[in-house]
Amino acid sequence: MRTRDFLNLTGSSLIAHRLRSFLTALGIAVGIAAVVLLTSIGEGVHQFVLSEFTQFGTTLVSINPGKTTTHGGNVGGFGTERPLTIEDAEALQRLPFARAVVPLVQGNAEVEADNRRRRTNVYGAGPQWPEAYRMQVKSGRFLPDDDPVAPRAFAVLGSKLRQELFGDRSPLGQRITIGGSRYRVIGVMESKGTVLGFDLDDTVYIPAARALSLFNKDTLFQIDLMYRQGTPVDTVVEGIKSLLEARHGRDDFTITTQQQMLDVLGSVLDVLTFAVGAIGGISLLVGGIGIVTIMTIAINERTNEIGLLRALGAKQSQVLGLFLGEAIVLAAFGGLAGLVLGVGIAELLHLALPALPVHTPLLYVALAEAIAVVIGLAAGVLPARRAALLDPVEALRSE
Repeated sequence: MRTRDFLNLTGSSLIAHRLRSFLTALGIAVGIAAVVLLTSIGEGVHQFVLSEFTQFGTTLVSINPGKTTTHGGNVGGFGTERPLTIEDAEALQRLPFARAVVPLVQGNAEVEADNRRRRTNVYGAGPQWPEAYRMQVKSGRFLPDDDPVAPRAFAVLGSKLRQELFGDRSPLGQRITIGGSRYRVIGVMESKGTVLGFDLDDTVYIPAARALSLFNKDTLFQIDLMYRQGTPVDTVVEGIKSLLEARHGRDDFTITTQQQMLDVLGSVLDVLTFAVGAIGGISLLVGGIGIVTIMTIAINERTNEIGLLRALGAKQSQVLGLFLGEAIVLAAFGGLAGLVLGVGIAELLHLALPALPVHTPLLYVALAEAIAVVIGLAAGVLPARRAALLDPVEALRSE
């Protein structure tokens, strides 16, 4: 059988049964569209979260009180003999690779100014916060380098909190009340927006020692250390561990590097992307079953044609290839339609919901089309083999 005849037979069969061919391809198209759409959303979320997480840089190390449990959780201040203190942060600052060290206390309190009240996030921090977290001061200045254990009552406002409390007036030099204690505003931060669900604009920064007193805590929430670029992370971890063990007398703290955080986060997000892709794969399975069904019906209807082809000298391999070709063409066209549909819906969703991160990697597009072709090939094997093994004489006798 010549290649031209082979192509004509394949094409004419699909065209002669347009509705059946369309419905078969539609099953694959819906499956591919579901896979592309769901993986686009999953990958978009993946990239969004990682970009949010890494905007503070990749040279941060967090030290938390307490040892990590066997399940990977952190016991915080519980189960530790000595809490993390401001003195620990000051000692870490003397390490040769330390570029910035930030003691951190976090809580929630009511802030009042000029009879306006708002409950907001309160961060007890050190003067090196802007450098460590790549944040800028819009007006005024950040917390000064005071006595770390007895700092002055200064406060720095996030941009949103500043607007809520003072409107268009300058808050610099004004007095505010935080949790019943009075503070003087010395700065306003540039807008940072929401990072991983935390609104960094609706917040107020005060010295860490005063935050410990405000929230009646005896341990820091954590200490973040920004090390100098180029320093091996193992050197950083060992230096921190040696210093704190010497101060505490035991290993009662947890050190987490930025890379460890990214690895854990990446693993979780990879599972998410795979899970949503697998859900879309169920639709592909249904499309494959549709191809098997349609091809089986087609063979039953074309038994006479198969017998005639065999009688005219067509080999079993050629008959096998003829029906496999039809299955692959149906799956390929269905896959292309599904790609257009999936990418189109993803982009429309992004336009309708700009906050929804969507990203369709070219690799996913190529893999989706390849999967469609493989599914067509796999689904067409059994019907095509059945057609190829038909006895020519018996096939010609069938009605």
